[in-house]
Formats: sequence, structure tokens, C-alpha cells
Amino acid sequence: MITGKTQNLGVIGWPIAHSLSPVLQNAAIAKAGIDYNYTALPVEPEKLAEAVAGLKALHYRGWNVTIPHKTAIMPLLDEIDEDARIIGAVNTVVNDEGRLRGFNTDCLGFMGALVKRQVTIKDEKAVLLGAGGAARAVIWGLVKAGAKEVVLGVRNPAKAESLAAEFSSYGRVTVCHWESEEFSQVLADCALLVNTTPLGMTPKVDACPPVDWSKVNPSAVVYDIIYTPAETVFLRQAREHGHMIINGEEMLAGQGAAALQKWTGCEPDIEIMQEALRNALEN
Repeated sequence: MITGKTQNLGVIGWPIAHSLSPVLQNAAIAKAGIDYNYTALPVEPEKLAEAVAGLKALHYRGWNVTIPHKTAIMPLLDEIDEDARIIGAVNTVVNDEGRLRGFNTDCLGFMGALVKRQVTIKDEKAVLLGAGGAARAVIWGLVKAGAKEVVLGVRNPAKAESLAAEFSSYGRVTVCHWESEEFSQVLADCALLVNTTPLGMTPKVDACPPVDWSKVNPSAVVYDIIYTPAETVFLRQAREHGHMIINGEEMLAGQGAAALQKWTGCEPDIEIMQEALRNALEN
């Protein structure tokens, strides 16, 4: 029951009605038995500064940040965590008695699924398909984990070079056209293959990045950050070729759990969050 003592949390974005964050977070809050409430908050881009000031004035304990505010909110905060600064985006804000601190928990969510399965990235080669905004947290998570090399397999290498250069001061990040002969060798050497593109996401479920599975290292783990559908064409093809597969469900739940831990200090039940997500998607 919500009372005058209940602490408020939320997610800001525009649009926001589609967000499943309230489903995940309130399921974890209920399981933990803590007095918090999490709500979706529609914030138009031109009203972002007003919204941040309002949430601070209303003593919100914290909030998640989604499109299109992840970068725009950064100048409005008092402190930016290193992960968020390097990734260039904030997805979590913690309000410590009026001091607003920005974090990015996407890389924690992404890496959590690998850690759970004891997939070792240190000194291994990882291949990412795509070099858009979603790739940034994935690159940083892999670089921090000690990957020997992160290769960005893309349709337009010239556009991806700036992203690779940005992260190259932290680790080896290179670019390769995903239909080149060179890329075939890259696939043969990789321990992890990740799709960070929207290809295959609902409603365009028949789309798939171009991968010649006969060239992929048979022992490579294949990860798609998409969670709708639960098994994309990309993951189905990987499974049929004998690869361990991971979808984006755990990344979504994991980044939400990391945010909730920062706000409340409790260790959320990620499996409850995943179950709530699956139920919401089915309904």
C-alpha cells in the first residue's frame, strides 16, 4: 500500500507508455517487501530540465532514463559515474538528499548474463554486429572485462570508425565490413558474437544480420540484446548451429536490478523481474 512514507521511483522518457520498467521494478519491490513505488513518467524533450527540477523538488529517490533523454540529462546532474561518462549516456539517476548522481547500468546488465553462465571474456575476441547507441554499453562492458579485441561488424565501416576510435584508448576496438572476407576470419576466431542492431525485433521479426554460420567459431556464445521476440531469427539460427544463446531479457532485468540496488540498497531478485517481463510480454 502506498502511504506518505512510500519513497518514489520512476522512469522518464518520451514516449513512455510502452515501457516495461514499472512491471520489472514493482515486481522486485513487492518481492523484497520494501516501501517504494515505481511509475512511468512522460517527459517531453523540451521539458526535461523542468522535469528533473520537479523530481528533485518532490524528493524522488531516483529514476531511470530512456530515449530520448539519456545524453541530454547529463549536464543537469551534479555527478556522472565513470561508466556513464565513457558510454556517453545516463540511464539511472540517484537523488542523495538533493545531489543528483548519474549512472549507466546497461553494461552491468549486459555482462551479468555472461557472468551467470561463467562465460570468460578476458583475453578473448568479441564481435559486435552494429555500432549504434546500443553498442556503446556493450563495448565498454567487454573492454572492462579484459577482452583482447572487440570487432565492430557493420554495413558502413566509415560511420563506425569514430566509435571505435572513441573506445580505443581503453582497449583494442576495430571495425570490419560484415560481408567481407576479413570478417569471415574474425568470426572464426571469436568467443562471443553479439547482435546490437534492431534487426529481428518485433514487429519486423523476419530480419536478421548477415552471418555465415559456417564461418563462426563453433564454441562461440551468441547473444542478442533484443528481447522481443524471445528468440530472434539470429538466435534461432545460432541455436540450430549448436551455439549457446542468450537473449536480451537478462540484460533488461539486470540493468533494472542494478538501478534498484543503487536506490534501495537491497539485492533484487532478477528471476522475479524476468518472470514479470515474460508475463507482460505474453499478455
